[in-house]
Parts: sequence; structure tokens; C-alpha cells
Amino acid sequence: MSPTSACRAARRLLLAVAVAALVLAAPAARALGLPGAYGAIVVEPTGLPKRAEFDLTPAIERARAQNKRLYIYLGASDCRYCRKYEAFLADNARELVPHFARDYVVVDLRSVLAVAGTSLFIKTGERSQSYADFQRGIGDERARMLVYPTVWLLDASLKQLLQMPTGAGTFQTVPEQLEILQLVQ
Repeated sequence: MSPTSACRAARRLLLAVAVAALVLAAPAARALGLPGAYGAIVVEPTGLPKRAEFDLTPAIERARAQNKRLYIYLGASDCRYCRKYEAFLADNARELVPHFARDYVVVDLRSVLAVAGTSLFIKTGERSQSYADFQRGIGDERARMLVYPTVWLLDASLKQLLQMPTGAGTFQTVPEQLEILQLVQ
């Protein structure tokens, strides 16, 4: 190895060590997805990159066994509005978690903005449906365009309990969130 290439390699190694030290010393970033306090069932998609399929079967089975409703949250890790809603939930967990826990099985579907609506599928039992077909099947009247974040309130038989807003208009105050949770009772 020539002295010049050895010097470059040493510089690269020092830079890598410095970056690693900065990363380790930095405070932990807020986790992506719904805050842990909500006890959400986290569902990662399978079938990537061609298809993002989210299996709701375990959540449906739990909701039936516990006689609860489903609060299904579809968020994207690179969605700023999702981060805003998740931060709101984290900041207000003390007030909100008891209301979620009493009546809902909370489900966190974790996606990315690059997943197009045509490649997103929802599986319930043996049945897998496109995003648009799932929306139609539960009676969701919103446009069939995929928007993040999306929230569905369903009973354990997948009947929609309340038509929810979507996207940036998601709840921003504790009273608004509680009203939504309690309207379906």
C-alpha cells in the first residue's frame, strides 16, 4: 500500500470512528410509530418491494377474544404528519392510554411514503385485499387515494364504527381524541 492510500484509509477510519462516537453520544430520537404506552400490535408489511401486505388477523382475533374494538393506525416512517400525531399521543399518553386500553385493540401498521396505494394490501384471515377494496369492504367513504396517516375504528367483525378524517387533519387535542374514542360507544 502506498503512503498516500494508507493516509486516505487512516482518515476514513478516523472519520468513521468520529461519526460513530457522535451517534452514540447523541440523545435517543423519538421512536417511530405509535408510542409503546399504547400497547399497539405492530404490523410490519410482508412481500416487499412489490407488495406491502399487512396481516390484521392476530389483531382481529385479540379484539374478538377481549370483546374490544380495533383502532387501526396506518402511518409512514417518513411522514411528518404521522410524526406529529405520534408525538401528540406520546405527550398525552397519561390522559389517553386508559381510554384506548379500556375499549380498543390498537394496531400500528408501519409503512413508508414510497408504498403506493396500488401495492398496499390488507390481510384478514385467508383473505388479502387491495387497499381500495379493504376501504370499500369496511364502508370507508373517503377517496380511494392512500393518505398518511389513516385511522380506522372498526368492530371485531371489521364493521366501520365511525368515518374518520385522514391526513394532516388528524386529532390535535386531547378533547378531540377522546370525543372520537367515545363517539362509537
